[in-house]
Amino acid sequence: MTAARGVVAVVDDDSRMLESLEDLLESAAFTPRCFSTAGGLLAGGLADVDVLISDVGMAGMDGFELLARVRRMRPGLPVFLITGRHEIAEQPRAGSIRGFFRKPFDGRLLLAAIEEALNDRKDGG
Repeated sequence: MTAARGVVAVVDDDSRMLESLEDLLESAAFTPRCFSTAGGLLAGGLADVDVLISDVGMAGMDGFELLARVRRMRPGLPVFLITGRHEIAEQPRAGSIRGFFRKPFDGRLLLAAIEEALNDRKDGG
């Protein structure tokens, strides 16, 4: 495998979605780090993570609570939230994220958004 383009952490309690996102990210030469809980991600640390993708509706710590914790630890980390519940995307708590994707979403659009976020970080944006 060639050098990865960046480490993308994915948190989702749906194992099928987690596997699908892992495959998608690997196909685009990203290094996925997948977790079925927000606590699993936080326990593993964020030091090597370049982008975070998190589901909103998870048991225990939801995506918004994870977002708040990540913002305290890594304020500039690009975060994308995904959800199957359309009304959640309209919540004010989603204001500090890089993007919101409603399930089902187009994987090509997600990859393009990740690429843009990484390019913005490289350019100082």
